[in-house]
Amino acid sequence: MGTNPFISKADQTSIVKAIESAELNTSGEIRVHIESSCPGDPIARAVYVFNKLKMYKTRDRNGVLIYIAWKAHKFAIIGDSGINAVVPENFWNDALEMLGTNLRSGENTAGICKTIELAGEKLKSYFPIKSDDTNEQSNEISFGD
Repeated sequence: MGTNPFISKADQTSIVKAIESAELNTSGEIRVHIESSCPGDPIARAVYVFNKLKMYKTRDRNGVLIYIAWKAHKFAIIGDSGINAVVPENFWNDALEMLGTNLRSGENTAGICKTIELAGEKLKSYFPIKSDDTNEQSNEISFGD
């Protein structure tokens, strides 16, 4: 785990545990990426990070990236093509709203963990856990600049 002024090592552990817990009920793969700045549009940046992390390398193309640029006050949630093919366009809106509300109030770790939990709940309807499920993506937080 890296050091980051936005999130302590103990908080990082809580976030990883939230990912592990959320993934117990879905074959979806959830990751969190944190960086300070965001050049341009946060969705475009999230897509770039998603591809850099090779999150498309899942059996069902069901990876989800929660992207946070904390100094820039920007964030995004994006899903892979397998998710986008079966969910409505506004699928992540409630999770984004929850994340934004918590980040603006300084509840960084709680907000991220709640967003992960909600993402897992939403994903299990479309991508329930399978008997042969494996963890296809790291649960560790990735960090940018």
